[in-house]
Amino acid sequence: MGKILVLAEKPSVGRELAKVLNCSQGGNGYLMGSKYIVTWALGHLVTLADPEEYDQKYKSWKMEDLPMLPKSLKLVVIKETSKQFSVVRELLGRKDVDELVIATDAGREGELVARWIIEKASFRKPIKRLWISSQTEKAIKDGFNNLKPGRDYENLFWAAQSRAEADWLIGLNVTRALTCKYNAQLSAGRVQTPTLALIVNRENEINKFIPKDYWTVNGTVNNFKVQWSSKNGESRTFDKQKAEDIVNKVNNQMGTVVEVNKTFKKELPPLAYDLTELQRDANRRFGYSAKQTLNSMQKLYETHKLLSYPRTDSRYITTDIVATLPDRLKSIAVGPYQIAARNIIKNRIQTSSRFVDNSKVSDHHAIIPTEQHVDLSSLNKEERNVYDLVVKRFLEVLSPAFEYEQTTVKIEVKGESFSAKGKIVKSKGWREISSSTEEGEEKDQSLPPINKGEAVKLTGVRSINEKTKPPARFNEAT
Repeated sequence: MGKILVLAEKPSVGRELAKVLNCSQGGNGYLMGSKYIVTWALGHLVTLADPEEYDQKYKSWKMEDLPMLPKSLKLVVIKETSKQFSVVRELLGRKDVDELVIATDAGREGELVARWIIEKASFRKPIKRLWISSQTEKAIKDGFNNLKPGRDYENLFWAAQSRAEADWLIGLNVTRALTCKYNAQLSAGRVQTPTLALIVNRENEINKFIPKDYWTVNGTVNNFKVQWSSKNGESRTFDKQKAEDIVNKVNNQMGTVVEVNKTFKKELPPLAYDLTELQRDANRRFGYSAKQTLNSMQKLYETHKLLSYPRTDSRYITTDIVATLPDRLKSIAVGPYQIAARNIIKNRIQTSSRFVDNSKVSDHHAIIPTEQHVDLSSLNKEERNVYDLVVKRFLEVLSPAFEYEQTTVKIEVKGESFSAKGKIVKSKGWREISSSTEEGEEKDQSLPPINKGEAVKLTGVRSINEKTKPPARFNEAT
């Protein structure tokens, strides 16, 4: 029986796979055991050829040579990593290698890394796919016991290659056109150009914006704050005189409570993180760039093995993950997470389609903790902050709803309408975990007992002058 070659994307991952597969015999760019040979790429070893590979005239940038539209795009070995490509190609060509296991990152780009190497090396033997969402020893063993047919992921490769070819055709042609036309080093791309357009359009909106003065009218009734609103529900006026007239009309006057509405409300937990949502939150709370957050996530996934695969666009888990939730909770039951994790385990884990939904997971489930026990002291500050976000969100998802009683009071004074909102918390539920107010969420005041028809006195009434604001500039989160 021949050997099975395993192709990882990075040396660090390759070594982890080799350890689990008992490949301890060192080689030049690979590790070998009795059954497996583990090798690795260094990211991309193969890429699309530069324009001059198709025609020497493309060495010079000229408008008359555009657009460059080769009938088919060629693959070339990247010069800087050609030595490792030679190692991988030689292993792929070994007569005692019967099949290949693609173990590059389980995503679109990882599939492209492997398939381009396979194509350039002209490998034609059977291919299987390792598809795992965490790098723990258990996940690797389970993955190798459940290898998938390589053909199941061919569409993922075609999607990745289509994107890469679109980048070549659009990016290189438009970059050269802009540079030639304006005699300046300009570049265009599938992502950067529309993003730049968004930023420029927003900047134009800001520059054209003319602020306007407006006024709000606030007062106090029974030690709680109330705010004026017009008959059509507007809480501000652009008429200064009108605001002053209202103040003079109602200040220190008696009014009547015309409405008291009490509504029981239930706020369900947030969804688990996908990468985009995690990057938004990390930017908003810590000022991390999208790249910083992804780098920390990659270390938490690959090096520390504490979190699941980062490059996911799903905020749900699949039914097969449900059985692993108790072990995942036990692994995080330390330090600030200990009480919450143990309470969830003790009260039996409640799941629903808000969190468990196979139809909403394509490649990878939401970012959640693995079963690997955590040593918080081993994490640097950025890793700790990102880990904290993920773990708290995981605990929130598995916690009960936030329940409260919303009270709305409406008061009429001399024909003018004032209102106030307040809430009484019945059960903190998932909000006990983060105990923080989300950005943009109003902090409702506590209202004393008050009844419809009650006579009240409105005091401390004043008008407040503010200006309308232009739309905010985009940041990485928005």
